Amino acid sequence: MRYLALIFIFLFFTACSLKKPISAKEGISDLLTLSQNSSTYLKEKSINGIDANEDSYEEKYFRVWNEIPDDTKDESMWPFVSYTNSEMYGENLQPIKEDAFKKLEDNANFGEYKSINKTAITLNHLDIRAFPTSKPMFKDPNIAGEGFPFDYVQNSTVSANKPVLISHYSKDEEWAFIFSSFTSGWVKSKDIITIDKKYTDAWQKAKQVFLLKDNIPMYDEKGNFLFRSRVGMMLALIEEDKDNYTVLSVSSYKNNQPNYHKTKISKDISSKGVLEFNNKNIQSIFDEVAKSKYGWGGMFGERDCSSTVRDIYAPFGLWLPRNSFQQSQVGKVISLENLDDMKKIELIKKEAKPFKTLLYKQGHILIYVGVYNGEIIALHNVWGIKTKQNSQAGRLVIGKSVYSSLKLGKEQADYDEESEILRNLKSINIIAN
Repeated sequence: MRYLALIFIFLFFTACSLKKPISAKEGISDLLTLSQNSSTYLKEKSINGIDANEDSYEEKYFRVWNEIPDDTKDESMWPFVSYTNSEMYGENLQPIKEDAFKKLEDNANFGEYKSINKTAITLNHLDIRAFPTSKPMFKDPNIAGEGFPFDYVQNSTVSANKPVLISHYSKDEEWAFIFSSFTSGWVKSKDIITIDKKYTDAWQKAKQVFLLKDNIPMYDEKGNFLFRSRVGMMLALIEEDKDNYTVLSVSSYKNNQPNYHKTKISKDISSKGVLEFNNKNIQSIFDEVAKSKYGWGGMFGERDCSSTVRDIYAPFGLWLPRNSFQQSQVGKVISLENLDDMKKIELIKKEAKPFKTLLYKQGHILIYVGVYNGEIIALHNVWGIKTKQNSQAGRLVIGKSVYSSLKLGKEQADYDEESEILRNLKSINIIAN
């Protein structure tokens, strides 16, 4: 038993829009005829376990507490190259002037890059921004698939009480540039707190408790709200009783000091260690994460395609990168390049393993769940279906996680066949044995 003597700490311490997007309230065949529940695709299947290594998962989860990432300053400054050389639009849908980017770059203070390198933890579910600003930046809103909600400053999100490393602060000290286990970027300084290494070391020696439900309020021992749960979170175990785990959680105290708490979590929404990859647990996690609406870069506390995939597999101890291309390179990769649609279908049906295989097209990732009534079915979190009418590109907005065929929206009169999922699949990859 890896119970940690944490009391001493406690005491001390697709993209997956026509110009105006059309809401897909009804009329999309897949959403009307296909079950939107994982149990349908698990029926008559017996899913075997996966070779998950809990120690390896934890090593990656905590790695920014143990080593300084090797990202260079130029690599971390990628937004100033990618976005400032193209026309971007602000929240008023007017072009952003060059002077605004110069001010952001000056405040970003990259002359101090990796000058602090302090271990820290997040206090809330945070947006990770590409620039030190809360203001959005859009590409041309007149182009289908651009404008709201595609804020290019939104890089990703990170859950509450997750390990991060502080590289440096902005000149105004409102923002901190941080490394998480899967990405880097800017968060508000007030939303993280530094923790001494002796405490981070002790935290990592604990048996870990995985959260299996989203949006469950977490409280301190006095009943004060701390944060909400998120599938894929891990918290260090202190003790347990018949119904609950007691875990360590952190809030901010006066003078920005860490305040350590004992938080009780019901065993109904958590697991001591990784979950077994079986039908019951697959259904529970897939159905929970699939409740998410589409959120570009995780905006508004939602998920995009790759964060959906990442969070689904986290409770099973399977570590995946954050973006869709990197996810497509995990495990056994089978190329679909230069194959026609029929050969792609044949190869997927032959090689893909239900619930253990990802399907990749540029900018989008899906989870293969099997063949249903002769059709390949996948789970994915998707913004919408590309349409084309009189050469005018558009979107039929879905904006959530769905089970669909690889020809989602094919019955639509303005369906853009050139953008079809199946036609654009580049590879499949089997991520687990």
